[in-house]
Amino acid sequence: MIGLIFGDTDFPNKILKTIKKRKIKYLIIDLSKSKKFKKDNKSYSVSIGQFGKIINILKENSCRKVLFAGKVNKPNFSKLKLDIKGFYYIPRIIKASKLGDAAILKEIIKILAQNNIKTENSLKFNPELTLKKGDYSRIKPNNSDQLDIKKAIKTLNNLKEYNYSQAIVIRNNKIISIEGKGGTKKMLENSKSKKYRKRGILVKFPKKKQDLRVDLPTIGLKTLKQSKTAGLKGIVIKSKQHVFLDKNKCISFANKNKMFISVK
Repeated sequence: MIGLIFGDTDFPNKILKTIKKRKIKYLIIDLSKSKKFKKDNKSYSVSIGQFGKIINILKENSCRKVLFAGKVNKPNFSKLKLDIKGFYYIPRIIKASKLGDAAILKEIIKILAQNNIKTENSLKFNPELTLKKGDYSRIKPNNSDQLDIKKAIKTLNNLKEYNYSQAIVIRNNKIISIEGKGGTKKMLENSKSKKYRKRGILVKFPKKKQDLRVDLPTIGLKTLKQSKTAGLKGIVIKSKQHVFLDKNKCISFANKNKMFISVK
């Protein structure tokens, strides 16, 4: 039995499909905004502050392993529904939240570990959703693009203020935008250029201190389309440290629009 702690995005749906196909016993802790898994009779709708309920559900079902997938947004702590354990743990969550959504997940993992519940890698059942090093489009990064990529990676590695930023846009060897609380979509909206088309790159890498079991950068067709709208030429991700959704559609879109997809 595995506990699936699911938030938003399409990634949880991919995992659930694989688990059902392989007939693995599971239960779902649904932390998504819209409670998207409520129709599944093995799903439990809970608040992120109901740690007692979450832990009891897992233990009552002899569930000693969990897997996180999907985006869990920072809650409104003043409106959060808490149980007794929630009151005990919430100060830790509030403290972690000041560092970003990823820090909240890290703290939840620690709490689960203290209750003898192990967190598995998000890609445990879907290793096909990550790519190895290489270029996956007909267009390859040229020398100018490589300079942008090098600068982007160096900048992400050296970030201090944005400890949990995963993405950056570089154009003409200049920093255009760094991912903030609004996420990659907002960053790309802020990176649009009327002057330049097919110039610049999006690099989306995990941070060095990130917990790669639960907080992998995610790329999908929406990201490619948003990058095209921003006037970018390509996307770069890190080998085996990301979730790549709709692979074939993404490659087809990149080829059609003369963009590149590169994995470092």
